[in-house]
Amino acid sequence: MSTPALFGLILAGGASTRMQRDKAALAYHGQSQLAWAYDLVSQVCAATFVSVRPDQRDEPTRANFPQIVDRRPGTGPIAGISAALAQHPKAAWLIVACDLPFLTRATLDHLIAHRNPSCLATAYCSSHDGLPEPLCAIWEPAAREPLQAHVDAGKQCPRKFLINSDTQLLDLPDPRSLDNVNTADEFVAASAALRSPRSDEPASRKAVRVQYFALFREQAGRSDESVSTTAATPAELYAELQTRHPFKLAPQQLKVAINSEFADWNAPVRDGDTIVFIPPVAGG
Repeated sequence: MSTPALFGLILAGGASTRMQRDKAALAYHGQSQLAWAYDLVSQVCAATFVSVRPDQRDEPTRANFPQIVDRRPGTGPIAGISAALAQHPKAAWLIVACDLPFLTRATLDHLIAHRNPSCLATAYCSSHDGLPEPLCAIWEPAAREPLQAHVDAGKQCPRKFLINSDTQLLDLPDPRSLDNVNTADEFVAASAALRSPRSDEPASRKAVRVQYFALFREQAGRSDESVSTTAATPAELYAELQTRHPFKLAPQQLKVAINSEFADWNAPVRDGDTIVFIPPVAGG
């Protein structure tokens, strides 16, 4: 019997309540975290989708990706997992949460290399408590009916399902790779760690001026401000500003200028720079 094809699913249907910003739109790697995670998972899967709530289908960060819509919104990640298994019942699913900025290709490769298709799932043991990690795991087609019964019984915890099921458990090669980020403080700390992951020294700070126009001026409540930042790129600076101001637009909807010249989102930010984030122009 052949091994079922492996599809990928990025879970992006959460409400980001603790972050108070859309975690899928945050930029750790020069693009939205959702786009980065989608690209990473697409490297190892035959097809990749994004899990969304019904009300998120047209949201700009998610609209351009192939989607699987939750059939039971409000029940957490298990809604996305069960919807994927139901929509493509012959496929196995590499389920990955979108809020894992430290995830690596090596971590996914190790999981896939040690996949056991005869089990309901293959998952890593958490480096924090030793329990199964359901949100970076491979769920086999045989998990569909037992998981549906789990949901029908009013149970919403995918970890408890894996604990009580035939699950192949693996040690996590890099304990940090599945650290998720849920709050603004954790976001700032994760961004700094990703800039210099092997250094115990704090990232150097620089003083920059940020100018705001149109929508951003209204949302920031000012036309400009001086910012002391460790951001190395405009993408990192914008993500940092999103923790201070109610900026909802994703980076791919904006343009950025440094010292009055259009720049790439990964261009270096230097001490003394003047930076402008330019929202879409209204009208046609």
